[in-house]
Amino acid sequence: MSPEPLVLILTHRADHYTVDRVTAALEQRGARVFRFDTDRHPASVRLTTSFGTDDDDTLRDRPPVPHAEIVDGETRIDATAVQAVWTRQIWRPELSEDLDPQHREACARESIAALRGFLRGLSKARWINPLDTIFAAADKMAQLRVACEVGLAIPPTLVTNDADRARAFFRRCSGRMIAKLLEPLAVGMEPQAAFFHTTDVREEDLADAAMLRHAPMIFQRKIEKDVEFRVTCIGKRLYTAAIDASASEHGATDWRRSSPDECGFERAELPDSVAERVRELLLRLGLVYGAVDMIRTPQGEHVFLEVNPTGEWGMIERDLGYPISETLADALLSEEPVRGGRS
Repeated sequence: MSPEPLVLILTHRADHYTVDRVTAALEQRGARVFRFDTDRHPASVRLTTSFGTDDDDTLRDRPPVPHAEIVDGETRIDATAVQAVWTRQIWRPELSEDLDPQHREACARESIAALRGFLRGLSKARWINPLDTIFAAADKMAQLRVACEVGLAIPPTLVTNDADRARAFFRRCSGRMIAKLLEPLAVGMEPQAAFFHTTDVREEDLADAAMLRHAPMIFQRKIEKDVEFRVTCIGKRLYTAAIDASASEHGATDWRRSSPDECGFERAELPDSVAERVRELLLRLGLVYGAVDMIRTPQGEHVFLEVNPTGEWGMIERDLGYPISETLADALLSEEPVRGGRS
């Protein structure tokens, strides 16, 4: 790294706590930080990528040398100066409501394509996590397959758009079944759907499941829990929080549905064998960072639920004092090879 490495943070304009914490940690380590609120492109932020010089007619006889830059107000960032990228969040562009709806959608698609191309051009930077790796690792079925391969327990799971299969699985689960979406809603460049938490399935929900034919879902046996864990993973470092959402009406199914005063966190540790399997899971998914959700059953078995490649961790650092922002800063400035490759 140079004496003053430049770190690019990809986020959006409403994201502050975790970005501010990591920015402070990076600056304390002598890095320069550029915050790129991706939802401000193209309205306020300009991206440019060029190949060749103005006096070239063609580039057939020699490989082009691309040049790319970000311009935000008076700040101009040469892409070649970016040495590390933190993919915190990538947001859909916010465009003027005055645009014709048809043109507005076309402008959004073109802006997304330009942003993707620009980011993939940062191939020499250190990424946490690489953009393409995030999208691949967010595949919940892939996560479950890899979790089994590394020896983690998972809930019995059905992914289907067949209502009859869903009803049969509900009976095999003795009526204790949950449903969740296949696609993560916290990261991506496509339109964001309304948030859908993990939800208990009732028999009447399956009585008329015509919509299931058009929208396949994940169904899982509801695992009886002694305690639920959120494990914030950065490289080999694991910061484990035990979650108590018992005061919440819906917390027994999904702690994220609890209000802040209904959900508490305590420091916890995973057994060494489980921790090593979690590390191997992230390694195989190509992730340097991931937020892993697990359950410990009353019988003491640790069951893997899912991993979010851009999952939240601010509440864990705030309430438990784990040095997550400092560990992320160290990982971004590290000279060690990134396990997940490049974006």
